[in-house]
Amino acid sequence: MGSAPFGTDDPLEAAERLLSQGRAREAADMLGTLIGDNRGGLLARLAHARALWAAGDPNGALASARETAALYPGIAEAATGLGEVLLKAQSLPAAIAEFQRALRLDPDCGPARYLLGCAWLKAGEPDRALEAFAALDPATPGLADAILEAQDMRARPRCDAGYVRHLFDQFSADYDERMISHLSYRAPLILRELAGLVMPGRDGLAVLDLGCGTGLSGEAFAGRAARLDGVDLSPAMIERARARGIYTALSAGDIESDLGPAQYDLVLAADTLVYLGDLGAVAARVRAALKPDGFFLFTVEAKDGDGFELGPKRRWRHSETCLRLLAARHGFDVAGFMSCVPRMEAHAAVNGYAVAFRNVGR
Repeated sequence: MGSAPFGTDDPLEAAERLLSQGRAREAADMLGTLIGDNRGGLLARLAHARALWAAGDPNGALASARETAALYPGIAEAATGLGEVLLKAQSLPAAIAEFQRALRLDPDCGPARYLLGCAWLKAGEPDRALEAFAALDPATPGLADAILEAQDMRARPRCDAGYVRHLFDQFSADYDERMISHLSYRAPLILRELAGLVMPGRDGLAVLDLGCGTGLSGEAFAGRAARLDGVDLSPAMIERARARGIYTALSAGDIESDLGPAQYDLVLAADTLVYLGDLGAVAARVRAALKPDGFFLFTVEAKDGDGFELGPKRRWRHSETCLRLLAARHGFDVAGFMSCVPRMEAHAAVNGYAVAFRNVGR
């Protein structure tokens, strides 16, 4: 008979040692054999999912974790194990649900609470992350750094990219119905009306749709576009936009990143800038992407007075003074500025502005 690895007769301990030495595939095979022989319990199954993930088999890891959760439905550790794999796979809503289920089964399950906080952090929800972290032992490994990250995120002058991606991936399937039927969303149509006022008769345009979502804005402007490109943080929304068949090119990315050289006659941002507080970076990127005499048309939620603020729905509001200063600082003329209601919220009008900046040259 061959001896067990590392001189131990405990296959679970042997597998853990293999994992610690980077031999994840060997560990996964050993644990798989153990489970297949009906000799592996909960701990072996949890380790099997971890080993499969470390071995570069995310689908196998998820299948293993799901099977474990189904076999042990009343055990918090099984729900936590599934949540951990889902978190690694960036399936944030499902991961959060599993960690919450684990805590319903065992409110004192520290790993579930810590990972729940980490999941909220990845989703761009620092307040919820800090709420989860507050109930943990301060000596929990990694906790101090996670709290600092959450505090830093809360202080940033924009919504976290993870939050925006999580939000729109989650709602992509019924986004159009939700926005149009439930929220009376009119931002794309308002911008089309504004374009008719500030750039009448200009067709055959090269258009960039920032935060394109499922393509509602692109659809409103497709008739005036010779080229229509779109960018959005949410890959799920990008796929919905692609299905419309109206875009020349689509990409998943952050609108504060480089948008390419000056090639566009028109840049749109319908209900997109509400996820940014400080608009300086995006204004600079847009100006660099616009041809001379090109236009930047966008909607924002309105704020009285000066500056900008984060509203209760985690959407930023901007004042008229703030937007006019933004134009002056970044080489734009304000070609159009009007009050509007881009959407409803809880059956109440959301007051906003529809704005047209014109690139006055370089």
